[in-house]
Amino acid sequence: MDDDLPRKADDPLARLLRQDLGPLSVAELEARIVALEGEIARIRSTIESAVNHKASAEALFKR
Repeated sequence: MDDDLPRKADDPLARLLRQDLGPLSVAELEARIVALEGEIARIRSTIESAVNHKASAEALFKR
């Protein structure tokens, strides 16, 4: 959404994307996948809540 905005130098996502995965073990990589899948589910839930909230507000004000 805000792709045109500059990211902070200490942005956790930017740091995560730059991290060298080579030194990590298979178990560590698998654990990372589990954690990231959990974060994806949390983000999708937040998006769904925001969309539903917006639709409810729009419906309320259209009456």
